[in-house]
Amino acid sequence: MAEPIAFWGNQFVPLADVKLAINDAGFIFGATATDLCRTFRGKLYRLSEHLTRFQRSCEYARIPCRLEPDSLASTATRLVEHNFQLLSAGQELVLVMFATPGEIGYYRGQPGGAGDNIPTLCMHTFPLPFQRYAQHLRDGARLATVRSDHASLLPNAKHRSRLHWWLAEQTAKQTDPRANALVVERDGSVTETASANFLVVYQGAVHGPRRERILPGISLEAVRSLCLELGIDFQETDLRVTDRAFLDAEEAILTSTPYCLAPVSRIDDRQLPVWGPVAERLLRAWSEQVGVDIRQQIVAGV
Repeated sequence: MAEPIAFWGNQFVPLADVKLAINDAGFIFGATATDLCRTFRGKLYRLSEHLTRFQRSCEYARIPCRLEPDSLASTATRLVEHNFQLLSAGQELVLVMFATPGEIGYYRGQPGGAGDNIPTLCMHTFPLPFQRYAQHLRDGARLATVRSDHASLLPNAKHRSRLHWWLAEQTAKQTDPRANALVVERDGSVTETASANFLVVYQGAVHGPRRERILPGISLEAVRSLCLELGIDFQETDLRVTDRAFLDAEEAILTSTPYCLAPVSRIDDRQLPVWGPVAERLLRAWSEQVGVDIRQQIVAGV
């Protein structure tokens, strides 16, 4: 089949044939567990960790997952092997997986309520959009702090009940049209952005929020491992906007699956150096690990 395919329900189908029912609980309740993984040279990176988090998110959200871990892994690998062959040279894939409780019958005049039908499961891919992230890696990301009750919104599960993130992003863009929202709890605790974990470098050490306050990022864990290998101190702490580590940070960093790591050039009105020494060391080591110059791939792939 010389066209992209997806795994939908319980079989591989042409991607163009995937259609989510209008009465699916993913729409009606926003009840969707999800995860996202990228390739390097066509091979899925840290797939097992992404699948573990996906299953944990499903359990947390009480959404049944129709496949066991081994079947999820083999399905993902087969899907990516097929779709990667259709890309142009130099491109990479993003793999998306999501699960919902399935269709709600009474929303279409049929029998059954929420959770009574077969759960929805889908895996699909799309080309990694280098141009979306090129500015982050070239010029640094810009962030605007936005206050929100983040802890009440299931931060430990990756899900698509994301109205709070939509509102946070719109609030941030009122301050700076190029900024993404860095959500801060009502008590001043720094958390994360809609699509990335947040770190600061202070006195040569990397500081990040406690994991119970944020989504346990796969790329965040990769940075933690790289810090250990490179002898860089990594501290998990109750990072607040009034702390010296935040106010006097030497660098700030975002970690996210599509681009791995990017510097932060601005938080509100405060300028930060683009590609400070710690971020440079981490990305260089990461690139060596995966055999790809990550920054060059994304910036040159525009």
